[in-house]
Amino acid sequence: MDVLSDVLRTVKMTGAFFFDCYNYAPWVCGATAVDIGQRIMPEAEFVIPFHMILQGSCYCEMAGDPSSRVRLEQGDIVVVPRGEPHFMMSEPGMSKPIDAQDFDPPPRRRAPLVLAVNGELGQGEVHSRVICGFLGCDSHPFNPLLDALPTMFRARTSDYNREWLMRLAQAAVGEGERDGNGAASMMAKLAELMFIEVVRQQIEDAPPEGRGWLAGLRDKHVGAALRLIHDRPAEGWTLESLALKVGLSRSVFAERFADYVGMPAIQYLARWRLTLASQLLDDRGLSVAQAGAVVGYESEAAFNRAFKKHVGTAPGAWRKERRELLQSV
Repeated sequence: MDVLSDVLRTVKMTGAFFFDCYNYAPWVCGATAVDIGQRIMPEAEFVIPFHMILQGSCYCEMAGDPSSRVRLEQGDIVVVPRGEPHFMMSEPGMSKPIDAQDFDPPPRRRAPLVLAVNGELGQGEVHSRVICGFLGCDSHPFNPLLDALPTMFRARTSDYNREWLMRLAQAAVGEGERDGNGAASMMAKLAELMFIEVVRQQIEDAPPEGRGWLAGLRDKHVGAALRLIHDRPAEGWTLESLALKVGLSRSVFAERFADYVGMPAIQYLARWRLTLASQLLDDRGLSVAQAGAVVGYESEAAFNRAFKKHVGTAPGAWRKERRELLQSV
């Protein structure tokens, strides 16, 4: 089982939105996924901002944290997985109040905007061109990928992927400008491809001594346990049975898994089962009890208790809230 593919497949990518920004020095713009996401993709549970430099160079830093500052050059992509406020700028240390209204799409049109920052298109020299993307996805009840990624990270493209990533970004902008049949789906797929590639690079570039879910995928024993859980989530796994399968003692395996993933193996299994169950609850043909049974719960009562403990609401109420949200957008 390819665990990363399983997570990406199960945790739905629900849409994307792009801004094509031409920046005139000195310039600065800020973003926060919460406010912007509500305006451009209200149906998405969560929005992941990412920015690709097509021309020139610039800086990016988290709001209030100068130590996070990174310099970005042509071909670089910076991702802010949990959507905290951040700034893009022509020179280090610049900031300004973040106004989400700057990102409002035109009335009755969800197409990406072409923005001129601190200037007018066609007037003067462009300091840098940045395509700002926002990828909508599910974040509840459990998204191990989002939890594992750094607050902000830069993906330096290589000779292998630089050209086609830049073409994907430009193709996404083109789809939005045409705003034709299937454009929304095309933008979502293009954004997802870009996101997958930078996450793969993040895994490959992680230091050998690193910890976290991504590092766990590369570890011989923890990675094997994650593959077992994702391949057969409904199986009655115990700490002992997982340890036996990966060739470690119970105590050594328990410590190693928690050290890498940040939680005990059985807790991870429970949360992943609930993520799968939440997808099944979107199926109107399945009852709550059936959804729980598919992922390994022997009774509806046990499923209800587990779901409410980790998600904060009973599965029936969660299903109702989801349907009402989808009907309202």
